[in-house]
Amino acid sequence: MSERESMEYDVVVVGGGPAGLATAIRLKQLAQEKNQEISVCVLEKGSEIGAHILSGAVMDPQALTELIPDWKERGAPLNTPVTEDKFLFLSPSGAKQTPEWLLPECFKNHGNYIISLGQVARWLAEQAEALEVEIFPGFAATEVLYGDEGQVIGVATGDMGVGRDGQPTEHHQPGMALLAKYTVFAEGARGQLGRELIAHYKLDQGRDPQSYGIGIKELWEIEPSKSKPGLVIHTAGWPLDADTYGGSFLYHMENNQVAVGMVVGLDYANPWLSPFEEFQRYKTHPAIKPTFEGGKRIAYGARAITAGGLLSLPKLTFPGGVLVGCEAGFLNASRIKGSHAAIKSGMMAAQAAFDAIAANRSQDELTAYPASFEQSWLHTELNKARNFKQWFKKGRTVATIMTGVEQWLLRGNIPWTIHRTKADHECLKPAAECVRIEYPKPDGKITFDRLSSVFISNTNHEENQPIHLTLKDQSVPVKLNLATYAGPEQRYCPAGVYEYVKDETGNDRLQINAQNCVHCKTCDIKDPSQNIVWVAPQGGEGPVYTGM
Repeated sequence: MSERESMEYDVVVVGGGPAGLATAIRLKQLAQEKNQEISVCVLEKGSEIGAHILSGAVMDPQALTELIPDWKERGAPLNTPVTEDKFLFLSPSGAKQTPEWLLPECFKNHGNYIISLGQVARWLAEQAEALEVEIFPGFAATEVLYGDEGQVIGVATGDMGVGRDGQPTEHHQPGMALLAKYTVFAEGARGQLGRELIAHYKLDQGRDPQSYGIGIKELWEIEPSKSKPGLVIHTAGWPLDADTYGGSFLYHMENNQVAVGMVVGLDYANPWLSPFEEFQRYKTHPAIKPTFEGGKRIAYGARAITAGGLLSLPKLTFPGGVLVGCEAGFLNASRIKGSHAAIKSGMMAAQAAFDAIAANRSQDELTAYPASFEQSWLHTELNKARNFKQWFKKGRTVATIMTGVEQWLLRGNIPWTIHRTKADHECLKPAAECVRIEYPKPDGKITFDRLSSVFISNTNHEENQPIHLTLKDQSVPVKLNLATYAGPEQRYCPAGVYEYVKDETGNDRLQINAQNCVHCKTCDIKDPSQNIVWVAPQGGEGPVYTGM
């Protein structure tokens, strides 16, 4: 294969989400303030900024205000302030609303905005480009580059035009090496390079195992008479059982649109459970269904979220680079919010990198970044919520009571710490020990199947390329996953990527429909033997989300 070319920057940022863009913007702002030059580039694997961004989302504007104080005047797409909060506990046929005075602060959204995070990312990219940040969408960073002393010296993008057989086609273009004094990793939850770096530098040593959820979301256009812009509804309970962490959201946006979704903790035990089907069932609840009757579903997507919080946060620095945003796990699961934390973490990393470069340093550890985090309002916020996810391992009733005690009664001044001991992939029980869950067929009006859902995610992958969902051992899916866990990848994948089929001899084999993949990373997280490894396909491929 051809020799790859290289480009040099002061800082290379991997990932064009809120954390990566905030890092780039803050670096350029500091350079302007100090009248210095700094070269910054952002690599984004999606075909455009925002194409792979998916979030609920209610946004706390605190960090954005610190980054760009005049965001309102600049036209940031925060157009729908929250006007009302409702928290419902659902039973199969009823709904109980928590009185407002009993709601802990973490569930109150006064001063926050219902947004499309993809649109916010696109707007942040415009601000970054105005500051002369170089943004390269459609380029997936697929390799960490290490120096002679084990430090990170940059990243390389994947080759384009490689065939299914791994050989270059006539359209082959070698990847590019991007070298930097410091490299910022902002790939989002379970990033390919972040996963490698955490293992390589043992960044999770002494931390609780990371915990994830899968968020599945639809965007609907509803009847104008049902639209209540600013209304935020969260639910717990049905359809999930009392031992499964999760809940739903329903946000009324502008233009008669509603964002609806469900988060299911990937530490669930029953391999028969399907987060996608649970979400479809949720929409049939008598307290929820009327919102969608007469409406039209216009978008669909799914994405894993990093939800372990402060106790699972890895070490943030290593020689030559840092982790920011959901790559590290700054999301506050108790508030169901991560974008403000992503922006704040990016700003702190930018300050540390800028100061180091100004002092003629490069490729060392930016210890000022974790030090500033420990002194920040973000650390205070995450510390208050440090036990939130852990309580749910003791069941929903205990978790609800203890969240009330910690957040409402003690106001986050918690004298105890609860630790997790198991990673999500270790939590599945054998199928024979669990109750089989039978899901109703979709009606095509309120509930839908996976393939029609993937269709409206605008997902596309070139067929003649190496499959980006790789197996360490080809025999494991049938020998272990199918035999012991009844093939759970058929159910935890929200895009119909995995199915067991009979080969010509009548034996089972796992078929991987990689072209359906929406890059949620659930398989990489939940596979019981960690045999499935998600890697980035050719740059620009995957979903193209518009209003998500």
